[in-house]
Amino acid sequence: MKEIETTIASNIIELRTRAGMTQLELAEKLNYSDKSVSKWERAEALPDVIVLRNIADIFGVTLDYIARPHDPSEKISISLIDSVKTTIPYKIIMGITAVGIYTIATILFVIFWLRGLIYWQVFVYALPVLMISLLVLNSIWHDGKYNFVIVSLLVLSIVCTLYVIFLKHNWWQLFLIEIPAEALVVLSFRLFHENHKTDDNN
Repeated sequence: MKEIETTIASNIIELRTRAGMTQLELAEKLNYSDKSVSKWERAEALPDVIVLRNIADIFGVTLDYIARPHDPSEKISISLIDSVKTTIPYKIIMGITAVGIYTIATILFVIFWLRGLIYWQVFVYALPVLMISLLVLNSIWHDGKYNFVIVSLLVLSIVCTLYVIFLKHNWWQLFLIEIPAEALVVLSFRLFHENHKTDDNN
């Protein structure tokens, strides 16, 4: 077992250093701490199969490559599939998505206006759509680093949408839902991070 841990540790170090990546950078891509990566590279702990598969995907190699020893003269080509994410300006993509959603909302507003209706509510209804879109893109392009903020804004946008739907009733009490809902978001993300800490200590 120790031999396998040593082999995997050696291969992770080789792949990471050839890619010019720090332990922290690799840890962030895997949603783990740099302490976990350090333990793996010192052969003090063994990543689970899912993590190993993610590492293989990041460096463009197979699971078999990571799990077996290699001759020092053996040369590999690290494709760094994940580096594609860093070359594409994800912030611009997210910006285009936001502008695109509100362009559609503006088009709908103008159409209603031309038909004699001032239907400004479409801009509020676009908020949850925007937040969901940003949540998906952020999870893909930025490994979910800011998901907590986006989910919190999503909850707020949903409450605002409900209030606008029932605006004529002035049900301001709907905003009271925001308090336990945000608490649920905080506790859910706290639980997620605690699970990662538990994984780090194993």
